[in-house]
Amino acid sequence: MKLKTLRQQIDELDKKIIHLLNQRTDVALQIGEIKNEQGISVYVPKREEEIYQHIIELNKGPLEEKAVKAIYREIMSAALSLQEKTTIAYLGPAATFTHLAALKKFGSSMNYIGCPSIESIFKIIEKKEADYGVVPIENSNEGAVNYTLDMFIDSDVKICSEIFLEISHSLLSKSSLAQIKKVYSNPQVFGQCRSWLNRNLANAELIEVSSTAKAAQIVTQEDKSSAIANDLAAQVYNLKIVKKNIQDSLHNITRFLIIGKDEVSSSDNDKTSIVFSVKDKAGALYECLLPFKKEGINLTKIESRPSKKKIWEYYFFVDLEGHYKQKKVGRVLQELKKRCSYLKILGAYPKSRE
Repeated sequence: MKLKTLRQQIDELDKKIIHLLNQRTDVALQIGEIKNEQGISVYVPKREEEIYQHIIELNKGPLEEKAVKAIYREIMSAALSLQEKTTIAYLGPAATFTHLAALKKFGSSMNYIGCPSIESIFKIIEKKEADYGVVPIENSNEGAVNYTLDMFIDSDVKICSEIFLEISHSLLSKSSLAQIKKVYSNPQVFGQCRSWLNRNLANAELIEVSSTAKAAQIVTQEDKSSAIANDLAAQVYNLKIVKKNIQDSLHNITRFLIIGKDEVSSSDNDKTSIVFSVKDKAGALYECLLPFKKEGINLTKIESRPSKKKIWEYYFFVDLEGHYKQKKVGRVLQELKKRCSYLKILGAYPKSRE
């Protein structure tokens, strides 16, 4: 009898939840109309972070913070899809880690396009054939994704947001571990699973492909081959999971950037990304970094890349705390501009709280 009573309580609560969800969506649609009249994008990263922070503060359990955020991601995704058709480009095919990051960021109600390369994601955004793109930028174990960095030099896209995804690799195949002669995956993933591969598949041929999902696609057509990918790829491509969690580090996190054509509004917890090159003289990089020290601005990342235009010339990619429109940050960037030969602001966006 108690079970029946509790289920009746659940039914009543569901009734209220559905009513409130539709009420919330009605208000969101009104906001969308105002945004449309004012020419404002329906997706506002600042507001997204404010909502997450608000619901986390309201949550008293027993639901965990991660679960509450996932629920609200889908609520906001559904509302956004009713306001305007929003298209998200990601590194495809379906079930790549970039696809998972895109779903985590935008939810399941968006329109998704899988792209064959990082370059094609940039191009599709530049041509306005998609509203936003999701690209990998760095991994906690393997470092920067250099091709993404290089694309920012000549592209006019802006960084709008960021998201972190915990990475878990599985070995997928139609064969048993003892039968496997080939392993397909992308170069970053091989680096993240190097020790496991040396112990368990030392004689197997490692074949680099553009993405983990592409690897899974190939394996569906080959015997005695395998792919290192995520568990979703096993479902999508009908492969069995031979071994889970084969990454060498249990703390394997990839940072992804959300790129678009327009700048986003500032929040109280921003990050600015820039790229610059230094003049060809002794101590040039040191001089360029001095203004940041003087103003007490923290640099959260600095990465160098050869320019490919002039021998021994390098670009420096820097993430710094604060928004470039803030007075203190603006002063530093003006001073930096005087000291370097090239400076480009890639975007300012809310720091992920994950």
